[in-house]
Amino acid sequence: MINLCHELHVLLRTGVRFDFSMGYKQIPQNGIYIMFEKGEFAHGGDRVVRVGTHTGEKQLKSRIFQHFENENKNRSIFRKNIGRALLNKEGSPYLDIWNLDSTTKQKKELYAPLVDKELERELERRISQYIQENFSFCVLSVPTKEDRLHYEARLIGTVSRCEDCHASGTWLGNYSPVEKIKKSGLWQVMELYSEPLTGDELDIVSTPLLQVSEVG
Repeated sequence: MINLCHELHVLLRTGVRFDFSMGYKQIPQNGIYIMFEKGEFAHGGDRVVRVGTHTGEKQLKSRIFQHFENENKNRSIFRKNIGRALLNKEGSPYLDIWNLDSTTKQKKELYAPLVDKELERELERRISQYIQENFSFCVLSVPTKEDRLHYEARLIGTVSRCEDCHASGTWLGNYSPVEKIKKSGLWQVMELYSEPLTGDELDIVSTPLLQVSEVG
């Protein structure tokens, strides 16, 4: 598993690396994103800290936008988890309110009296700043939903099962109140126990990895 994850990391580092300053123009319409975070290292270089995709057709750019810029935790569990860690690090009692599920109209109305809108606006701003300044990502161009979900799960399983992929002592995720995030070193909780990539699948992954020549 360690060797497989090492090979995966080496492969992913050959892909073009996107960050917030580059915009979304060169990102394919359908695919999988693999995120790296400043200060996090494994296998001789930047460590994978999140893998994600989308289910709707031609929604990869929109999904990336929701994470990096759309200041609404209800549209991005990634943003919600960053906020959880920031609040928990500061010992904020507002964490209990932030944790509430207000994704539906009914829940939003139910919890409205508890919400501090000014505090949440400021927290969303801080989340955007943290993500924009600390995260970069590479992309696999994967046209079909079935393949996207399959390889997303396999990629997560490969990294989460690797004994050499450890979070640093200063990783923000160490403050997450979500145990699976702290334990895995990944900003996610779904698919952590999925089957890893096979050797053949690792070769397949290299094909849709967006290269510098394709965006130059």
